[in-house]
Amino acid sequence: MDLGLAGRQAIVCASSKGLGLACAEELAANGVNLIMNARSADVLGASADRLRDTYGVKVTAVATDITSEDGRKEVLAAADGTIDILINNAGGPPPGDFRNWSMDDWNKAVNDNMLTPIELIKAVIDPMIDQGFGRVVNITSGSVKNPIPQLGMSNGARAGLTGFVAGLARQVAKHNVTINNLLPGQFDTDRIASLFASRATAEGRDAADLRAEAEARNPCGRIGYIKEFGQACAYLCSAHSGYVVGQNLLIDGGAFNSSH
Repeated sequence: MDLGLAGRQAIVCASSKGLGLACAEELAANGVNLIMNARSADVLGASADRLRDTYGVKVTAVATDITSEDGRKEVLAAADGTIDILINNAGGPPPGDFRNWSMDDWNKAVNDNMLTPIELIKAVIDPMIDQGFGRVVNITSGSVKNPIPQLGMSNGARAGLTGFVAGLARQVAKHNVTINNLLPGQFDTDRIASLFASRATAEGRDAADLRAEAEARNPCGRIGYIKEFGQACAYLCSAHSGYVVGQNLLIDGGAFNSSH
């Protein structure tokens, strides 16, 4: 299916690898010009070069911290005209026991995973409304629907973003501007590897065994492939998704069991 996105321009945050890169790649495959962001200049540059060479789209790499005010300004300044698509993404807070978390830990979690996406949305939403097209996709977490005990900071910060989006999405939908959230379960990324490693250390077990157990528990019998996550993101950004508004699309292989 032609997603109707050729020639559009997207900001994709934290897109040097993992789920962010998967989203950037599917957009590039559909003719979208990219502003890619991550902190690591080397990894980001290599990913940007590959997408540029493979898909023939314009790719601008901006190595900066998107969770800082200066970083956001730098990414937004790289735009050539209106931003049509915004993919919000940032690394999640570390796992642990809430008794050990300071106010600084909480403030960082809320800044990175709630306030930063909101600030970026604020920067692009009115131009999107003016042109009659805009797509915002926030990569959050399956923990929004199914909280993970050891990821309390992530549960809290991302739930705050979800609540904010629920209201705003319904205010701007009449302008063909949609805001939705993608909720990943366990995908084959560095993040999931680090979580398995953290649990392995805490429990005195082998990370490979923990991964095998997680795969066995999932109805699909596996960890998710990042490409299928990117494809879901591309659909939510497409010209055909204008009636999908304020939704939390959980992509977890059926791990969360709910009838609604």
